[in-house]
Amino acid sequence: MTSIRGAEMVDWNLAVATATRLVRPGPEVSREEARAVVAELRRHAKASEEHVRGFTRMATEETHDTPILVVDRPGWVRANVAGFRELLKPLLDKMQERRGSSPGGAVLGAVGGKVTGVELGMLLSFLASRVLGQYETFAPPSRDLPAGENGVGRLLLVAPNIVHVERELDVQPRDFRLWVCLHEETHRTQFSSVPWLRDHLEGEIQSFLSETDVDPMTVLERVREAAQTLAGGRPEGEEGDEGRSLVEIVQTPAQREILGRLTAVMSLLEGHADFVMDGVGPQVVPTVAEIREKFQQRRAKGASRLDLALRKLLGLDAKLRQYRDGERFVRAVVDQIGMDGFNRVWTSPNTLPTKAEIAKPADWVARMHGGPEA
Repeated sequence: MTSIRGAEMVDWNLAVATATRLVRPGPEVSREEARAVVAELRRHAKASEEHVRGFTRMATEETHDTPILVVDRPGWVRANVAGFRELLKPLLDKMQERRGSSPGGAVLGAVGGKVTGVELGMLLSFLASRVLGQYETFAPPSRDLPAGENGVGRLLLVAPNIVHVERELDVQPRDFRLWVCLHEETHRTQFSSVPWLRDHLEGEIQSFLSETDVDPMTVLERVREAAQTLAGGRPEGEEGDEGRSLVEIVQTPAQREILGRLTAVMSLLEGHADFVMDGVGPQVVPTVAEIREKFQQRRAKGASRLDLALRKLLGLDAKLRQYRDGERFVRAVVDQIGMDGFNRVWTSPNTLPTKAEIAKPADWVARMHGGPEA
């Protein structure tokens, strides 16, 4: 019973093992080709730093000290499990305390941790073959996940996924790899040049999680409803959750307000990265127009009906809207008041656009620059 009481709400090791076992293998490459891909991605990531900082004018006196990690799919899984474990710890500790005081809670928790670990592993196995790169901000530093001098942050480039997509799109590998690096380097520049950004995001996420109903039965019921939506098994006559994502289904009314702010920030960050990669592209990526056209088509259609259903349930279609809406916001603001005017967005949390302003960039311009005191 002592070991059962010590069981975590999520069996993180089982999540990693499950995802690693289920994730699809990457494209076939020789050992020499794999080494060449890793070396080229590292070169492009380093070169992208100067391109991005010059274009965005976000250069600071500090230099990037966050490491560049070229990883495979299991490596991406391990990094994200470490990040999830850190972010979710306050919520899971609260749920575990609630569980321990309920009859049979310890035994149910030991079983539930295994089940949740398997479910999380299945989810990560799906995502691990789709992510090209990521600026990971929350996992604590470790031997496998080194971080910069401030203890957080590393740039992940998922080599097998990049090779897979460049082959699928039939584009020039050198150009595509640099194009991807420009996007991810923009995220690294955002976080390294805006010191309050990470803490602000973490604070919003923790506020969102703190509003979560810690009754495990309530959470499980909401997840069951989400699963029924995906499977098409919603009882006849029930209304409500069809077409909604898992995040939308499990949130409380209080969380919707927080999620609106998070959506606005993520739209800004993703849209800014897309704007930068296409703005820098013509000077350093000769085939950028072809890459953008083919990549947009791939984003829009998905791989299959199952892929589209999972994207909807997991909220990945919302992420695609963030790229589009955020890029439109950045482009409209830069066109109206220039890059220096746009960069006022990074001054403080109060200068970030709201969700409504993402849709109406002129409202943000008026709020930030409309009065003589602005």
